[in-house]
Order: sequence, then structure tokens, then C-alpha cells
Amino acid sequence: MASVDLSVQLAGLRLQSPILVASGTFGYGTEYADLVDVSSLGALVTKAVTLEPREGNPPPRICETPAGMLNAIGLQNPGVEAFIAEKLPALREFGVPVIVNIAGADTEEYLRVAERLGSAEGVAALELNVSCPNVKAGGMHCGVREDLLAEVVSAVRPVWPRPLITKLSPNVTDIAALARAAVEAGSDALSLINTLLGMAIDVERRRPVLANVTGGLSGPAIRPVAVRMIWEVARAVSVPLIGMGGIMTGRDALEFILAGATAIAVGTANFVNPDTVAEVRKGLEDYCRRHGIMRIADLVGAAQQSGRQT
Repeated sequence: MASVDLSVQLAGLRLQSPILVASGTFGYGTEYADLVDVSSLGALVTKAVTLEPREGNPPPRICETPAGMLNAIGLQNPGVEAFIAEKLPALREFGVPVIVNIAGADTEEYLRVAERLGSAEGVAALELNVSCPNVKAGGMHCGVREDLLAEVVSAVRPVWPRPLITKLSPNVTDIAALARAAVEAGSDALSLINTLLGMAIDVERRRPVLANVTGGLSGPAIRPVAVRMIWEVARAVSVPLIGMGGIMTGRDALEFILAGATAIAVGTANFVNPDTVAEVRKGLEDYCRRHGIMRIADLVGAAQQSGRQT
């Protein structure tokens, strides 16, 4: 039987596979290199990079929950200069597109990080992190208001000629409105969803488990929310979407693709089972063979027609 074509086009990037890894769950790639065939990915999305180094939030900052986890890492990273000097050279060796997730405390910081990365070799695209719920400035603060979201995207767009992706927050009442604001401001693609804001309480100590009090909920518990939001955004905008949120299997990934995602990203599952990326790929191939589908791209948004209300 002929092999299944898993390649997709994402805002001008040709990806050999629709499978990415979500920012913050795969380090800078080298951490997983002995466990995962990184070269098989469609693209590698880095941990968030900021203008200056960040230590992140104080511990404890991770908490397991039923069907997921809470994290309040707080964008810990070495800063853009150290990223370029120490992380990027190794990332280029994997031979897959590198998408750098960037964050800032204000619009000026996003702009300066984007400008600096623009002169660095090996960055295929930027992902604007305007949806992290674990920082006091920037992050989700920008991502829940259409005007602030548009301000960040509009500022970065002129200095970044390559694909620009905006990562949307699910902590809003109308995800489609935020999607439209990002696209109208110049975003070439959207990724969604980031984590849902949540918290856990230690009943014995009668205090929050996380030092930050709240954190971002990820894992299978949020998948139905994420699929619904991909569905809504796919109807609102025409740019490619990267779907994420609790993907553990090929069937999980297919829900996002059928809802309208061109690509998907595996996140929390990387912590639980480093073989998840390979298992998701096999699941996609097996499904396509069983249904006589030779191109995964033909499935993007396929459920939208049958689910469209009249």
C-alpha cells in the first residue's frame, strides 16, 4: 500500500508532518533527543524566550490533577541572547523548522525580542505567547483583550517577515473575536489553546498547593474545550490553525484536524510518555490507511461540513 502523505502547509512553511510539540513541554529539543526522533517532527516549538533571563515563579510550581496537571513555571528561560548563543545552534541540527515562542512584559519587549531573533539564523517562525496565565505582566494580560492583542501583533508584524503565529488564551468568553483581532493585526496563523486558569488546595495544610496560587491546567481534561475552540475559530478566520490541548493519541489529534486544525501540538503527554509523538504519528497513518486517505491535509476541517448548522 502506498505511504500516507503527512505533509502540510502552514503559513508558507512546508511541514513533513502535522505533529509539533507544544511550547514549554519539550524544552529546547536537546532534552528529549535521546528519547524522541526529533527529526521526525513537523516543527519544534521552543520554550518561551524573553528579552532578559527569567527565573520563573518560586516552587512548588507543578501539581498533578485528575486527567491533567497544573503548572505555574512563570516563563523561566535564559533570555534571548543566551538562547541564540547556547540553544539555537543545537536546534538547527535537528533539520526541522524551529518555531520560537516569545513573550514580554509589554509590547516593547515583544518587539525587541522579535527584532533580535530576526537576525539569528535558523528561526523559521515566531509564536507570540500572549496567553500564559502564570505571569503578572504580558502573557494572558495581553491575550484576553482584543485591543492589547492587536497592539502586540501589529508591533511585531513589520519587523518579522517570516511566518507569525499567535497563541490564543482559552480564558475568554469569545475566542473567535480574539482570533479575528490577531489575524486582522497581521498574524499568519494561530495556535490554540494555551492552558486554562485553575488552582488546587492542599486540604491538610489548608493552603494553595502552588506557590503562585493559580496555574495553567493542561492535559486530557481540557481537550473537549480545545476542540470546541478550534471548531469556532476555524469558522471565524481563514488562516491555518495549530490545535493543542490534551492530545495523547492519534484519535485525539484527528479530532483537532477534523475540526479545522492544519497541525497539532503534543504537550503534557510528553511528560507522561515520551513516545507519544511517535504513537500519534502511527495513529494518523493507520487511520488514513483504513479509510483510504492518502493525504492528511485532505482531512483538515472535514467535520465542519457535516456539523454545519443550517
